[in-house]
Amino acid sequence: MTGKRSDLALQGGTPVRRTLLPYGRQSINEEDIQAVADVLRSDWLTTGPAVAEFEESFAQLTGAGEAVAVSSGTAALHAAIHALGIGPGDEVIVPAMTFAATANCVVYEGGTPVFADVDPDTLLIHPDSARRSITPRTRALIAVDYAGQPCDYDELYGIAAEHGLPIVDDACHALGGAYRGRPVGSLADLNTFSLHPVKHITSGEGGVITTDNPDFAACMRIFRNHGLSSDHRQREERGSWVYEMVDLGYNYRLTDFQCALGRSQLARLGDFIARRREIARRYDDALKELPGIIPLRTGPGVAHAYHLYVIRIDPERFGADRATVYRALRAEGIGVNVHYIPVHLHPYYRDRFGTGPGMCPVAEDAYGRILSLPMYPGMTDGDVEDVIRAVTKVARAFS
Repeated sequence: MTGKRSDLALQGGTPVRRTLLPYGRQSINEEDIQAVADVLRSDWLTTGPAVAEFEESFAQLTGAGEAVAVSSGTAALHAAIHALGIGPGDEVIVPAMTFAATANCVVYEGGTPVFADVDPDTLLIHPDSARRSITPRTRALIAVDYAGQPCDYDELYGIAAEHGLPIVDDACHALGGAYRGRPVGSLADLNTFSLHPVKHITSGEGGVITTDNPDFAACMRIFRNHGLSSDHRQREERGSWVYEMVDLGYNYRLTDFQCALGRSQLARLGDFIARRREIARRYDDALKELPGIIPLRTGPGVAHAYHLYVIRIDPERFGADRATVYRALRAEGIGVNVHYIPVHLHPYYRDRFGTGPGMCPVAEDAYGRILSLPMYPGMTDGDVEDVIRAVTKVARAFS
């Protein structure tokens, strides 16, 4: 079967969809709405019992000793870096292929992110590049479970142990995943999650840090509450008004009604992950024969959580570059996206830290080729088929 370029919506043809299918979207049901409504009718809207209940449920699901809820995934990263005591003069290794917040959290505390390159087949941090990035000033390593696939933590912990470095897992893509039978959330010294609407579960906005270190957890609970030694609920329980500021913190609290939504969503995480994996299998089967489309490889011993389904475009075999394919698929009504511009190429980092092209060539090459296809559990079978039809239509038109 062949296609004509004149059939493409980009060229005036009939699109596969009339309305745009987003790359990600929340899935809310009546139980979620009722959980929020119950809290709205209660005495506590923030810093109340729903926060601790959500934290306990999250810790149990991830196999972690402690979970600390905060206002966003970015706040989770910031709190984790603060708990490690990162400060001016310290370096933290960060993969180049990630959202800017992974590096920004280091800068917030006065540290310097040092960008490591990624594996060309998975776009996860490359252990060899991480090892080469270590200097006498290195104080920590951040691993990013890109697209929902856990990194090679055996290899990374071997490197970290040689140099006495803690590991932070930016697991914002990977809730519900696992590495060699161990759930994401229990893989690193500190594990950070996002509860943004496009993630596996949502609280509207929100984040969580998991850890087995009670000192880290205590530090982060103070940090999320202005650096105060107690929160409002603790003072109410003691019948006291007294608090002291013991650290420089932020207002990174998550409300009770957001925690109620998050806990309700957490009960459906297994179904959400199963649906994401089902969609990924359908994409795998349908796209494997199309020329110039290369999905990311999944490593051994990994249970992928599929926050994203990322393909790479080989322009020579496909017959068009990524920018053209992006425009063509958007015209067909498929809300493809790009994750991400390598952080070291952003103007802020180039101007302030002297980064730029050539530092991480694998990530830079991947950036020019990658596309994220729609992936969320609320997609119908018809939605999935529309994505496959559109990608096939564009591929055949250009090849």
